[in-house]
Amino acid sequence: MSEAGPARQLPAVHELVKKAAAGRGRSYPPGLLTAAARQVLAAWRQAILERGEKPPGIERLAREVRQAADARLRPSLRPVINATGVVLHTNLGRAPLSAGARAAIDRVARGYCNLEFDLEDGKRGSRYIHVEHLLTALTGAEAALVVNNNAAAVLLVLDSLARGREVVISRGEMVEIGDSFRIPDVLARSGAILKEVGTTNKTHPGDYERAIGPDTAMLLKVHPSNYRILGFTSQVSNDELVSLAAGHQVIVVEDLGSGALVDLSRYGMGPEPTVQASLGAGVDIITCSGDKLLGGPQAGLILGRAGLLRTLKENQLLRALRVDKFTLAALEATLQAYLREEAEQALPVLRMLTVTPARLERQAAELQKLLAGRLGAACTVANRKGVSRVGGGALPLEELPTTLVELRLHPEHTRLSVVALAERLRRGDTPVLVHIQEDCVLLDPRTIGDDEVGPLLEAVVAAFKE
Repeated sequence: MSEAGPARQLPAVHELVKKAAAGRGRSYPPGLLTAAARQVLAAWRQAILERGEKPPGIERLAREVRQAADARLRPSLRPVINATGVVLHTNLGRAPLSAGARAAIDRVARGYCNLEFDLEDGKRGSRYIHVEHLLTALTGAEAALVVNNNAAAVLLVLDSLARGREVVISRGEMVEIGDSFRIPDVLARSGAILKEVGTTNKTHPGDYERAIGPDTAMLLKVHPSNYRILGFTSQVSNDELVSLAAGHQVIVVEDLGSGALVDLSRYGMGPEPTVQASLGAGVDIITCSGDKLLGGPQAGLILGRAGLLRTLKENQLLRALRVDKFTLAALEATLQAYLREEAEQALPVLRMLTVTPARLERQAAELQKLLAGRLGAACTVANRKGVSRVGGGALPLEELPTTLVELRLHPEHTRLSVVALAERLRRGDTPVLVHIQEDCVLLDPRTIGDDEVGPLLEAVVAAFKE
């Protein structure tokens, strides 16, 4: 028999589609089954020719076609349970939205809304007014603007205020953050001219002063969101930069990154500059994210002097960077929680960051009890002390005390490895993301919502039964 002989035993596409369509359960559009049948047959043809596997029967093939069709109908963007303890997990969408923000999105999604319509005078309005008054009230800024993320905010500021002119920045702040976003590249794209000063670990006021010339547009300060330089270091404060800039009639712009509106040092965390403090120091323009420490949707916030913000609003680039009604609705609800002084209770990110170690210990004990009662001899379920992370490029050195739930497998009772268990959890109907450490699967209750405990329990039990 030729090498392709066994592969010839596979049925034709139309035969397999007919068999799959006759199976019990849901019905499928013929085009979907055809695409799924081709996918399954191609995979088996490769397995037969390259690995010498035996061709399966048509019943199994039909079942795999239906499974492939189900997979194609399943949404690609799916909720997951984050049991990693990383609060602002960039790969998992960063800040979970509050109940108020979700309700606000639902309200404007149900029909039309006054996105760019002034209900008072019946004329066209601006989409930005829905949140500008809240941002200025919360931060003390003269004016505010919202774009689709903080990288866009930085780009718009540079393009509007420094195109063709020099921007002075400390060498220690030439950061690269997620997905290869680099400050020097953004500067180049905006048409601004980069002028580095100081060294990686030390920059002094005199470094900036010597760099300022007739072509200088601004002094740019960038918060090193996802790293810290420790030891023999010094950096120039906002007060010093503002004083220096005033003497040379240039502006100071600060990319704050995470956009904290709450002083987290009250909860024992390291110092993280707030928007209010930077504006209070006299910084002309602040940019920051909406979906990190602020706890809202993905957005880039620009706050500062009204005259400068007016120039940004007139830039044609703004249309390419604008936010939609869903972002504005969620952001408005998030900011209203701050204004009502309910943010630390209403916003999931702030709740997770400020939950007490004692409460986490109780949550871990309850989760341990539930899991131990369902898993039996397959593994030992125990609690142990550990640390959570802030994530999202915020407070990279911060270790938040937590109590972890540890799943230690028993080889004599299960053929699973911890890697295989983590993979099953990740690929389940309800995906669960975990950490593996010291041959254990670890679950951190800090990032598991109260309404997720039941689904998490079922997902873990199902992973052991596969």
